[in-house]
Amino acid sequence: MNYHTEWGFATKAIHAGVEPDPTTGAIMTPVYQTSTYVQEYPGKHKGYAYARGKNPTRDALQKNIAALENGKYCLCFSSGMGAIDAVIKLLKNGDEVITGNDLYGGTYRMFTKIFEPLGIKFHFIDLSNSSNIEQYINKNTKLIWIETPTNPTMQIIDITECSQIAKKHHLLLAVDNTFASPYLQNPLNLGADIVMHSVTKYLGGHSDVVMGALVMNDDILYERLAFIHNSCGATPGPMDSFLVLRGIKTLHLRMERHCYNGKKIAEFLSQHPKVEKVYWPGLPTHPNHSIAKKQMKDFGGMVSFTLKNASLEKTFAFASSFKVFSLAESLGGVESLINHPATMTHASIPKEEREKAGVTDNLLRLSVGIEDINDLIKDLEQAFDKVN
Repeated sequence: MNYHTEWGFATKAIHAGVEPDPTTGAIMTPVYQTSTYVQEYPGKHKGYAYARGKNPTRDALQKNIAALENGKYCLCFSSGMGAIDAVIKLLKNGDEVITGNDLYGGTYRMFTKIFEPLGIKFHFIDLSNSSNIEQYINKNTKLIWIETPTNPTMQIIDITECSQIAKKHHLLLAVDNTFASPYLQNPLNLGADIVMHSVTKYLGGHSDVVMGALVMNDDILYERLAFIHNSCGATPGPMDSFLVLRGIKTLHLRMERHCYNGKKIAEFLSQHPKVEKVYWPGLPTHPNHSIAKKQMKDFGGMVSFTLKNASLEKTFAFASSFKVFSLAESLGGVESLINHPATMTHASIPKEEREKAGVTDNLLRLSVGIEDINDLIKDLEQAFDKVN
């Protein structure tokens, strides 16, 4: 189905992959809450045999997400980690992966605790300068895995340059596009082979679903990942698929407000005397700001910062003193969250490795929601007033 390629993002978000129900004409995709499907005779069915393999609600969502990323195929998983797991299962014992030194803690944990013992080697390097990559490439290298912006220090990685290096050496390039969302950045357009999303975050957008997704264009790559998807079974249910389809219909509107509020918060923090450093790619002082301007439509609602001269105890007290921001893991929902990466999302990374990437004990990460910006800034002000 290629009709969506001429549509703008907002039209794709609302309509791509969604057809009126053929039985009733319902404009919303039904929740096909079934585990199996009746067959006319053995092997003859209407494209659906068992719901782990295919479900009509999930199919509609996959077509929709593929359209948003300007991709040909999408596979949805029961979590973002399930999606990452499927990509690494393309590899075998002895293969090597080049990835970033600022990486979501769950991804780091999976790479080091699950796949390294199975014989896959990972190089965690500074990818903010893509010229660092080639010195780690050898005959065993098969994959470059990047996040951009990174979690939680918002490093910006040049997707186009990484793609050129990957193609030169016949490597796969996979991009975790969770922080940007398809509204702000489309890695396939920049040469990536696979785009990964924690759909839990901006795509779902309402903190009520856990899901992951992979998007790609290559037919053979899709077949390999679809085999893993069905065989290993990390597939989402129809109700979750319905909720994400509903959430995506307002993705463009939500992202506009996330970006607006994120900018205001970043500027406020940059001028505050109790803040040591602000990490937000929209600031002109941010490393690789020029690359962010080139490959992103806007700069998003994720903002990290460090408190000046703050002990761990003081940082905890600050993070626990909000009225509008909630202290919680995850991100990308309509509500604003504050997170302490060192003890929450990135606790699985050894302290020495965390601190090399800037994930210090006084670092806090904000997922700036879509509330009234004045209320968010007032909430920050009252929290700072409590920090001596």
